[in-house]
Order: sequence, then structure tokens, then C-alpha cells
Amino acid sequence: MTERKPGGMSFESWIDRQIREATERGEFDNLPGTGKPIPDLDKLDDEMWWVKRKVEKEGLSMPLPPTLALRKDAEAALKEAAGARTEAEVRRIVEEINARIRRAIRTGLQGPPLNLMPFDVERVAAEWRRDNQR
Repeated sequence: MTERKPGGMSFESWIDRQIREATERGEFDNLPGTGKPIPDLDKLDDEMWWVKRKVEKEGLSMPLPPTLALRKDAEAALKEAAGARTEAEVRRIVEEINARIRRAIRTGLQGPPLNLMPFDVERVAAEWRRDNQR
């Protein structure tokens, strides 16, 4: 579209005319999604919606900030400990994640606050024993 807005005509009127003429010429026919609802129109406003959709569509992944990654790993470690075969394995898993948590507390990690303290090995082991009594 190389046509310029004529003087004395409001932008709204000029744009409306351009759209009407393009519609009459059929330029909007056969567009992808024609007649379909706009996806996620009913979702809450999110400034990053288009970035999230692009990441999902392209199958990309974005690394978590180190503090969030450690929180996720700590949660996974507790689940792993709950499914451990022996109490010794439970203790090893909890001690390993505790060492990482202590190191992060000492040195600091990038990202939001860690908000994570080492787990009580004895409490986790006691819960494992209670859940695995035969």
C-alpha cells in the first residue's frame, strides 16, 4: 500500500476506507484463522503472552534462574528420597541436596530469593521409615 492519506481526511476515515476497499477486493479472504476465535482471548492480560506462545510453538526452552532451578531440584530430591529403596539412600539424597543448598546460601545465586533451608535429614528419614514399614 503506497497510497498516502489525503489532506483534510482524518486518519480514522482513511484507514476505514483502506480496510473497506481491501475487503471488497477480497484481500482478507483465505487468511489463516478466518472465522475462528482468537486463541486465549479470554485469558488474563499478560504482557509476555506472545513470547510464551512463540517459545511454546517453537519448542524452545529457557533455563531457569539458578535459585529457581535449585528449588526445583530440591523438590525433586525429596520425591526421590520418598521413593528410595533404603534409608541409607534417603540420607545420601538429602545430604547431597543439603550440600547444594548450603553452598548456595554461602555464595549466593542469581535469581529471586532462594527461600530454601537445608532439610532435616532425621525427619525425612523418619517419614521414609513410617511410609515404608511392611
